Amino acid sequence: MIHKVAIQGIKGSFHHKVAQDFFSEDVEVVACRNFQDVVNSLLSGESTDAVMAIENSIAGSIIPNYALIDHHNLNIEGEHYLPISQNLMALPGQSLDAIKEVWSHPMALLQCKDFFKDKSEIRLVEDDDTAGAAKRIADGKILNVAAIASATAAKIYGLEVLAENMQTIKDNATRFFILNNNGRTDTDVPDKASVKFLTDHKRGSLAAVLNVMSDCKLNLTKIQSLPVIETPWVYSFFVDVTFKNYEDFDKAKKLLAIMTAEFKVLGEYKNRK
Repeated sequence: MIHKVAIQGIKGSFHHKVAQDFFSEDVEVVACRNFQDVVNSLLSGESTDAVMAIENSIAGSIIPNYALIDHHNLNIEGEHYLPISQNLMALPGQSLDAIKEVWSHPMALLQCKDFFKDKSEIRLVEDDDTAGAAKRIADGKILNVAAIASATAAKIYGLEVLAENMQTIKDNATRFFILNNNGRTDTDVPDKASVKFLTDHKRGSLAAVLNVMSDCKLNLTKIQSLPVIETPWVYSFFVDVTFKNYEDFDKAKKLLAIMTAEFKVLGEYKNRK
């Protein structure tokens, strides 16, 4: 099958790198301005698959993306963990002392906040995309402005790296979901799944669900709550579980479909952690 993959950002972005790692080095990508555009590309048939960041080991979950996956009934076909190395780059020949502004995605700026603690003269400007910021500096030949992006972006757009591996916590990784809307998975024998459920709004409901997961030998690796917009103070839960035998997960699915107010499987795939 030929894959055409929607990514947030452009070539040189971390999403581009994940698409290459998951599919192939020469995978065709559709550059999208934001995550909603990524979803629209997939739903319209312009793309066969999509890459979407879902959480970072430093900054935490990207909560709106859970809502996008759920609302549009997307299928999680796989996951990918990417070590993140953030680099400061500018037009060749400039020094760090000459930089007055730094452009990058809010997540990248957050990951590098300690680097700028003693550099109050530098203005941090949020941008839609790390690689996009690098490209605009290169295309416009903009002096005194730097971008935070990948080393690949610096190479693609001809920028000079002023500081390498500048993120606050060096062991920094982002988890990405690989998505489609046709139910395809990356393995014939899944050992991980992402599910969503709503419990009754009464004491012990969530504990009962978690007990069923434990009794069915599921290992809960992630739980994230989101408010149900239409119903104040009611929350849905997004949970990742791993399992050794698919039969255990299948049993849990049947039980949870009965005991929860709503139950939905978002994807079954290979555990890459």
